[in-house]
Amino acid sequence: MNIRDYLAGGKPLLFDGAMGTWYAAQPGRAEARCETANLRAPQEIAAIHRAYLEAGCKAIRTNTFDLSGDWETAEEIIRAGCAIARPAAEPFGAFVFADLGPAPQNGPLSPAAHYRRQAEVFLAQGLTCFIAETLPSAEGIPELAQYLKERCPQSFLLVSFAAAPDGVTREGLSGRALFERAAALDGVDGVGFNCVSGPRHLLEFIRGLDLSLLNGKPLSVMPNAGYPTVLGRRVAYRGGADYFAELMADAAQSGASIVGGCCGTTPAHIARAAQALEGLPDRSPALPAQPRAKAEVRPGQNRLRDKLAAGKRVITVELDPPADDQADSFMEGVRALRAAGADAVTVADCPVGRPRGDSSLLACKIRRETGAEPLPHLTCRDRNLNATKALLLGLSMEGVHNVLLVTGDPIPTQDRDEVKSVFNFNSRKLTAYVSGLTDHGLSTPFQIFGALNLNAPNFAKQLELAREKEAAGAAGFLTQPVHSPRALDNLARAREALSGYILGGVFPIVSHRNALFLNNEVAGVSVPEDIVKRYENLDREAAEALALELSVQTARAMVPYTDGWYLMTPFRRTGLITRIMASLQAGGDPGLDPHS
Repeated sequence: MNIRDYLAGGKPLLFDGAMGTWYAAQPGRAEARCETANLRAPQEIAAIHRAYLEAGCKAIRTNTFDLSGDWETAEEIIRAGCAIARPAAEPFGAFVFADLGPAPQNGPLSPAAHYRRQAEVFLAQGLTCFIAETLPSAEGIPELAQYLKERCPQSFLLVSFAAAPDGVTREGLSGRALFERAAALDGVDGVGFNCVSGPRHLLEFIRGLDLSLLNGKPLSVMPNAGYPTVLGRRVAYRGGADYFAELMADAAQSGASIVGGCCGTTPAHIARAAQALEGLPDRSPALPAQPRAKAEVRPGQNRLRDKLAAGKRVITVELDPPADDQADSFMEGVRALRAAGADAVTVADCPVGRPRGDSSLLACKIRRETGAEPLPHLTCRDRNLNATKALLLGLSMEGVHNVLLVTGDPIPTQDRDEVKSVFNFNSRKLTAYVSGLTDHGLSTPFQIFGALNLNAPNFAKQLELAREKEAAGAAGFLTQPVHSPRALDNLARAREALSGYILGGVFPIVSHRNALFLNNEVAGVSVPEDIVKRYENLDREAAEALALELSVQTARAMVPYTDGWYLMTPFRRTGLITRIMASLQAGGDPGLDPHS
């Protein structure tokens, strides 16, 4: 019987349980990587397969989830894994699935090429059923599906994502959105979820999905036994077999056609699940669940968003956060900028990788104490997914609904031994995550901005990344400073290529020393030599006058290509910024309201 006929019969397909955690639980195996045992100790892997088959599962996965390391060894592991699994399954009439783990990030191959290379070896070994599991994204999956159908039309591809209890993957992507995307792919034969979540949370999550989107494709559910505890150097899962089995039966009755176990599950869990499933009535594998109603999304108060939507030109101003706990001067600057007509005050997030007052806490303080519209920067550098979500929920509670999402400046070299970067995701993935939070606990959406480097040597690449951010949910961009004709030309290109708002960057140069520093030590800034020379031998007053002249000139040149300006305050000189704002407001630029 082939896999499709089995699923059409109305009985749930029961997979095996964990390989890695079960193998590691054996004496002397806590530090061992189970995949290499295909070569070192094949009899041990065969014994684990048999234990699950004797427990009652009808499908097993090859021991090939983690193939990190050199390709030659990985290929040997695949061949050995197939040679172990196929003879083990044959007496039981069970299916053997080629197990593909997540493609490595920043590896030598693209995810698509990585999966294809593995699939070629599995197909050569005679396997036609595939499971790509524990996936944090769908990268490479459309290409894998197409390749399998071209090479082997009868192949079966099950795609399984790893979503945490809040419905989000480790890359910050919505599990619901990934489910919907994968279900729509012609070459994907089944979609589901595994790992990360325990049985109860995963059951609740699938009950909130619209299973009609599967169009008859099976849904798979393979949770962990529960949540891990650390006992000495060993990770243990305490979820009981009876509890697991009861919830797998509930999952089958809620629409799952394929069930099984992931981390922490053992042959005992699968044996009890087999017993629980045996008593269930036959049913259609496409039995729909009732999707959970989404939380009501409220627009919230957002003066910056509303003004941009009305087609009015805006002015945002950046102030560097204080390096100590004294915020009086900073707040005075905020009040002065608001009084001068700034539509939003932006706050950098530990610029240049140095610790400063937290941008989000300052944003809340700005809103509460001054009524100004804050626009905090959030970097990927310093926070993991949990900390990021907690921070965003806090911002929303405080009425802060504008954010600038950036990757973040690297930690200075001399500090890297003590200060570790996180980079749980890049700015594009962070944008997608924040955009999807309305499905995961956020009732008021954020207006998301990204950064755009007009001075980048390869500006075409910058535009490509910007378009990806727009697709992920970015409403617009704040650009790096414009000082050169080339940067202005790139701004015009950006206007043609992008659909979102663009706020043109203006950084007033206040001295010859400042110009040299910007040109030589600040990434993303390029000051032409003729401008640098104009600052030679100028005193402070004359240099500020020149800064005013050049900034206003640059800002006016940007008007055809922008929806407003992003003024960066040098050295807390808010007085200079307010003079620039007054000049722009007096110029009668279209859409600029000096009293906003």
